[in-house]
Amino acid sequence: MASATLLKSSFLPRKTEWLNTARPNTNKSSAVVFSVRASSYEDELVKTAKTVASPGRGILAMDESNATCGKRLASIGLENTEANRQAYRTLLVTPPDLGNYISGAILFEETLYQSTTDGKKIVDVLVEQKIVPGIKVDKGLVPLAGSNDESWCQGLDGLASRCAAYYQQGARFAKWRTVVSIPNGPSALAVKEAAWGLARYAAIAQDNGLVPIVEPEILLDGNHGIERTFEVAQKVWAEVFFYMAENNVLFEGILLKPSMVTPGAECEEKATPEQVAEYTLKLLKRRIPPAVPGIMFLSGGQSEVEATLNLNAMNQSPNPWHISFSYARALQNTCLKTWGGRPENVKAAQDALLLRAKANSLAQLGKYSGEGESAEAKKGMFVKNWSY
Repeated sequence: MASATLLKSSFLPRKTEWLNTARPNTNKSSAVVFSVRASSYEDELVKTAKTVASPGRGILAMDESNATCGKRLASIGLENTEANRQAYRTLLVTPPDLGNYISGAILFEETLYQSTTDGKKIVDVLVEQKIVPGIKVDKGLVPLAGSNDESWCQGLDGLASRCAAYYQQGARFAKWRTVVSIPNGPSALAVKEAAWGLARYAAIAQDNGLVPIVEPEILLDGNHGIERTFEVAQKVWAEVFFYMAENNVLFEGILLKPSMVTPGAECEEKATPEQVAEYTLKLLKRRIPPAVPGIMFLSGGQSEVEATLNLNAMNQSPNPWHISFSYARALQNTCLKTWGGRPENVKAAQDALLLRAKANSLAQLGKYSGEGESAEAKKGMFVKNWSY
């Protein structure tokens, strides 16, 4: 259990209370009874969501599974061992002043229970920088039977007990990623399965004190235009919020992690940051209740600079939400390559991470200029059929 202040003060699991209220009924033969959820975590969930969605800050997504982390390490010639994963994750959480730009960090289960190379709990290191620890709770994508070669996300079995344990360990928010593929349909079955799974996860996470990050990713794969992405995203987001309402999810206590509305990665007609902002903001206004405190966009294979430029464009006008970032590769790519697994490069790698974090902090405030970016930061990172 982390010892910092954020993790003190009545952070023990509490029972959810259910209040039954009867609706006045003129038909004397029966009465309609409604179950009204009154979670004892409600105030804490809202506070946590607002903390993560704080001005000029966003999320560092470092929740890669051990296998995916191994792919990252292999790209710089390192073996996928726990010691190497620990060294890299230590590098990511210990840059000075990281908390000026990062409000939350999504961890993999190993990382949540891990210590730095100096023996300090990673959760404590984050909390000391005023960064809220989060945890990936889904169990990954598997083929969806009866669909058009599509996927569904597993992990609901045992989720309540896992969330309770993660809360005790210091996590205060969770993440569940599911995907929709435009080239493969998407089928009505895949959209409904994605939406229902996200809704059940969100309700279970909130019931155990964790703010759910709801991540319905529209994959970049395909040669479709931006209009098609917009059309599909409208359908997906409508289903997600419908089923969250059906599951009594508290909208003030969630964070949304969607894809930006962009053309498919293989589309010949590229979109400018202004076009991405126009379509994405229009989608938000049509589908997202203002009660949702934070929209933390994923980068989805965009280059580091592209993801930052698009975020900046979306923050050029007022809107009801905190529009920010929850990036993995778009924060880590240059950092990882700068490190190269060599101890003497740690400071330079952390400087690269801070540079990207600061750029996205400025973009969240609508003040990013894009000047002085390296060629590496401008390289696209799309990988067809990406999984992690």
